Amino acid sequence: MKRWIQINNLPIRYKLISHFLIISIIPIICLGLLINWAVERVLEEQVNENTLQLISKVNETFEFYMNNMQSITYYISYNEEVQEFFDQEDQSMETDNEYEVQRYLRNFTTLSPEVAGLLVVNSEGNYVSNEFHVPSAQDLTEESWYQEAIENDGIFKIIGQPEDRSISSLVNYKNDEVVSVVRSVIDPYTQEVQGVILIDLKLRVIAETLVDVRLGKTGYLMVVDDQNQNIYQPDDPLVDTIPSEWIAGRNSGTFSKEINSQKLQFIFQQSPFANWTTIGVFPAEETIFEMREIQFYIVVFVFILMLFGIPVSYVLSSSISKPISQLMIFMRKAEEGNLEVRYKEKRDDEIGLLGRSFNKMLKQINQLLQLTERHERQKREAEFRSLQANINPHFLYNTLDTIQWMARKQKANDVAEVVETLAKLFRIGLSQGRDIITLSEEIEHIESYLLIQKTRYREKLNYQIDIDEGIRSLHVLKFLLQPIVENAIYHGIKERRGNGHIVVTTQEKEGKLSIIIQDDGVGISELELQEMRQALKEAITRTENQGETRDKKGYGMLNVQARILLAFGEGFGLYINSKKHVGTTVEVLLPILIDDSMVKGDKA
Repeated sequence: MKRWIQINNLPIRYKLISHFLIISIIPIICLGLLINWAVERVLEEQVNENTLQLISKVNETFEFYMNNMQSITYYISYNEEVQEFFDQEDQSMETDNEYEVQRYLRNFTTLSPEVAGLLVVNSEGNYVSNEFHVPSAQDLTEESWYQEAIENDGIFKIIGQPEDRSISSLVNYKNDEVVSVVRSVIDPYTQEVQGVILIDLKLRVIAETLVDVRLGKTGYLMVVDDQNQNIYQPDDPLVDTIPSEWIAGRNSGTFSKEINSQKLQFIFQQSPFANWTTIGVFPAEETIFEMREIQFYIVVFVFILMLFGIPVSYVLSSSISKPISQLMIFMRKAEEGNLEVRYKEKRDDEIGLLGRSFNKMLKQINQLLQLTERHERQKREAEFRSLQANINPHFLYNTLDTIQWMARKQKANDVAEVVETLAKLFRIGLSQGRDIITLSEEIEHIESYLLIQKTRYREKLNYQIDIDEGIRSLHVLKFLLQPIVENAIYHGIKERRGNGHIVVTTQEKEGKLSIIIQDDGVGISELELQEMRQALKEAITRTENQGETRDKKGYGMLNVQARILLAFGEGFGLYINSKKHVGTTVEVLLPILIDDSMVKGDKA
């Protein structure tokens, strides 16, 4: 598992190179091995098939000669002079018949050059031959070849190379230069043996068939009889004799043996007529040599592919990993705070799409940062404008305090009371420079403002403030309620006939602080109400343009709305309902603040 993690940590460039090499080189190597195995198998099958075809052709030649020898025996046995010779009983009686037979036999040696000699022997031991000579005292009927012919009941038989026979050749053929075939002649009526025909076949014709046959460079064909005696093999053979157990019980097949530290391949096939087995012998390394040549070309082919495959893998991996690496560098710069970097390479693939998304993300981040900065500036400006609009410097507060003292000295108590209330109003407004004050202080501030307005409007203005004691210690933004109450007085109570009332209530509602300012003034029309609600939604934007909105109706409420949104975000602010000639209700929703540090702007 640890090793796998280490592999995952490798750069993508090395992973791609490894991937391309694996999917290119491994299949090439497997293909080379497969081709090598297939070619080796095909070559072996072709060598075996070609060798068997050669052996089949050689066997067909053997069968042709043997069929010819068999036909000669039939021709001889059916000849009338030969039939008369078989009926002759006294060997001392030489007749013209024997001369005719001998002349007849010479015709076969003339017409068939593969015949080394012919011998016809009757049942009495008398013989006629064109090439053989037999000692006068020798009884040919006692010869082993004669007995084999009789035992075979008139069927043609190949007895192999002659051994221990009393016949001598006038041409002096050696025993290993001929092959003898015999057939007994049976009387068709009495089924008695009339005699035996012996023919010697020259091995030279067999050698001429095999001498030009080459298996590879040093391979050859050899022939053995049914007793595993060599009929023919070339000079300097790779193996002298073939043990009978190597080919016993099979008519054809292949096998390999190691002889004298050399591995030899044997392919054999038996002739059904001649009962001889032709064996192909060749060194296995000669086939391997051809295979090695093919293997050399395969290795060269694989090497060339690898030689081109490695650079191609490198180029392909670089084309993929390089833009990714560049994009990663830009991301690191953006992480360090440089948001002006941009991915500039023009691509239409996935990397190009990722780069364009990266650029779009940076652009949006810049816009958000600028928006946040602008909101903070607007917040501070709104607070400053609120202070400017509602507070004079400290000297004004001190001056009011002096006027109050002088009014009381002159027994003008009503004047002193108004001046004291105004001084209290400014004192709470200053709040020692704090932006967050308690709800209790904000209510005291609005009570001071209403008391001053009450002094002016007297019975026309009546007010009631109902605050839950349990929430007095909560904190709110200062100067929230005064603009709303002022708007209720000047645009609601002042415009109606008769006395008016303003009710201020506070409560905790669904995890939020709710402050409701309700008046029974003239109210506003439905169209004006919709315009006012739309203005509250756009409070932040509208308060930026001071020249356009400063003198308009409801500017104080827009200022309050902007301050709340900038400080606490969506979900908080002013919500207004009104009905013409009935009155107006404004609800202020604020978060529950236990202390003065839980403000969105301060956290930022």
